Amino acid sequence: MAIFLTAESKVIVQGITGAEGTKHTRRMVASGTKVVGGVNPKKAGSDVDGIPVFATVAEAMAATGADVSVIFVPPAFAKGAVVEAIDAGIGLAVVITEGIPVQDSAWFWAYAQQQRAQGRSTRIIGPNCPGLISPGASNAGIIPATIAPTAGKIGLVSKSGTLTYQMMYELRDFGFTTAVGIGGDPVIGTTHIDCLEAFEADPETVAIVMIGEIGGDAEERAADYIKAHVTKPVVGYVAGFTAPEGKTMGHAGAIVSGSSGTAQAKQEALEAAGVKVGKTPSATAALMREIMQSL
Repeated sequence: MAIFLTAESKVIVQGITGAEGTKHTRRMVASGTKVVGGVNPKKAGSDVDGIPVFATVAEAMAATGADVSVIFVPPAFAKGAVVEAIDAGIGLAVVITEGIPVQDSAWFWAYAQQQRAQGRSTRIIGPNCPGLISPGASNAGIIPATIAPTAGKIGLVSKSGTLTYQMMYELRDFGFTTAVGIGGDPVIGTTHIDCLEAFEADPETVAIVMIGEIGGDAEERAADYIKAHVTKPVVGYVAGFTAPEGKTMGHAGAIVSGSSGTAQAKQEALEAAGVKVGKTPSATAALMREIMQSL
């Protein structure tokens, strides 16, 4: 089993003909992902390694039955690309692009919620994220499939792309149902809580790793959710224990003020919810290793 992305997922790539789009399309295909098409209105009718390029997301979906889009469109055009995917009714839009203005992200997130109320349901992951991978089944984004190539029983949700990779590598001998990099921008689509809910409902996921970082209150809200709704063991890591107070962190644009948003405050909230929190990524992996060996 996996969450959001399975072996049956059919993936299109918006921006497939750009350098990053082409490179990562080839990596996704090499890892077994069913990439069935690409989108670039200026190059419709061409192909990338035999993968057809369409003018619009709607055309690509109609021709291929695609239900996932991975978006590599430059920041200035990303809002339009995401809105196009939502209007076409794609089930999952994975927004890899970094540097999207927060106002644009907030706009297309709100637009997705509005459309959901009207019957269209597009889950957004990102922006500024590595995507997600269900090892052995499918890979939508830029996560190297070779880090942890086999499926397992751990679910992973992380704000940080780099820490997603490290945690997958540290626990590669156990494997993962799905690893989701949700992105660290101030406004994102899928949250820690969304993934926790999905992992809790997934019968194959037996334990969960949650990686957060300083700034904001997402981890505190996730702790409240875990306490109320999650029965599976959760281990956590909060990046930024050594950051000085008042330091603006580049990755998340996080600002630490007082006790709100600090690593210590987040750790305390998580531990109060029964989550074991590691001081380092490796210590966190060791906590999960102990749990997996005891199950």
